[in-house]
Amino acid sequence: MPSFIRHPKDFWTGIIFLCIGLAAIIIGRDYSMGTAGKMGPAYFPTILGGLLALIGLVAVGRSFFIEGEPIGKFAVKELVLILTGVLLFGFTIRGGGLVLAVFSVILFSAFASTKFKWTHGVALAAGMTAFAVLVFVKLLGLPIAIFGPWFGG
Repeated sequence: MPSFIRHPKDFWTGIIFLCIGLAAIIIGRDYSMGTAGKMGPAYFPTILGGLLALIGLVAVGRSFFIEGEPIGKFAVKELVLILTGVLLFGFTIRGGGLVLAVFSVILFSAFASTKFKWTHGVALAAGMTAFAVLVFVKLLGLPIAIFGPWFGG
C-alpha cells in the first residue's frame, strides 16, 4: 500500500462505495428521470447512487489525512458462513416457513463470530425469530407462512 494512504480501511471502503454509487448512476441513465414531484424509475437509484458516491469520495479523501489501522486478513470462513446462512434463508423460506428461515440465517451468521457460544447463538436466533414473526406476520400482516409445507403448515 502506498505510503501516502494513511488509513487503508477508509480508502478501500471509499473505493467500494464510489464504484457502487457510480454503477447505480450509470445503470439509472437508461430510465427516465422524472422530477422531484413526479419521480421516474431512475430518480431514486440516481440520487442514492450519487449520495453513496459522495460518501465514498469523502472516505477516500479522509484516508489521505487521518491515521488508521491496516487492513486485516481476509475472513474466508466468516464470509462462507454468512453467505451460506443467506442462501439457506432463500431455500427454506417457502418450504420451511419464516421460523426455520430466520432461525437458520441468524444462527449461521452468529457462528461466523470468533466469540460464538451456542447458548447465546440459539437465544439470539430464537429472539429474532419471534420478533420477525411478530412484526412481519402479526403486525404487518404479510402473507408469509410461519411454518411452511415441510411442517404441514
